Amino acid sequence: MEETTIVAGTAVAMDTGSFTGKSAASWPSIFAGAFVAASATVTLVALGSGIGFASISPWSGHGVSVATFAVSTAIWLIVTQWIAAALGGYIAGRLRTRWLGTHTHEVFFRDTAHGLIAWAVATILVAVVAAGSVFSAAGIAAIEARAEATHIVANAFASGSMPDTDRTYLAEQVAARTGASRSEAQARVADLTAAVMQSQEELKADADRAKKATAQASIYLALSMLIGAFIASVAAALGGRIRDRHV
Repeated sequence: MEETTIVAGTAVAMDTGSFTGKSAASWPSIFAGAFVAASATVTLVALGSGIGFASISPWSGHGVSVATFAVSTAIWLIVTQWIAAALGGYIAGRLRTRWLGTHTHEVFFRDTAHGLIAWAVATILVAVVAAGSVFSAAGIAAIEARAEATHIVANAFASGSMPDTDRTYLAEQVAARTGASRSEAQARVADLTAAVMQSQEELKADADRAKKATAQASIYLALSMLIGAFIASVAAALGGRIRDRHV
């Protein structure tokens, strides 16, 4: 198909079929920004995990509580999201292909779109890695739970009560191994049972507080991810503008 174009008063025939559309997306820069954001996320999460696990303790009165740990984790994930989004968006904008002869408004839109896409790709990458880690941890926990379920104390802790037959068996074992009288052995078993029940109640209370804190943290994290998408878009626009000034 030929189209006649008038150039300086002269009719020139141009073959419009020779012009092919080219995508405005610079995928290499998008993937580069996405991998930078994902790597920053993994690094910061690992750092936060090390700091967080160092601040908790299984002993009562030591370290932070479960609820405090959940809130602190959410705050750290929010900070991680913002930092990673800013880095990934900036890299995506700074490394993208320069668009010649494009209106400044269109350039701004494309830059922000590059940052948003880079953020989306990074989010999917991190989600896939996190999902795999969770499934692996769940499988290990299930195996350990089955092994621990063979012990009477673990059964009592899980069920919230200890059958009389189990109490009698434990008392017999204590008496046989320590040489204590039957009444003394039964008293020791009773003290053990009371301690187990108290620990279960404390665990339930901590779990309830952690559940509420986690629900709130999830909402804050979702909002922070939306803000992270905005930060990635703005950072990409900034990186693209700096690139166009120097290239």
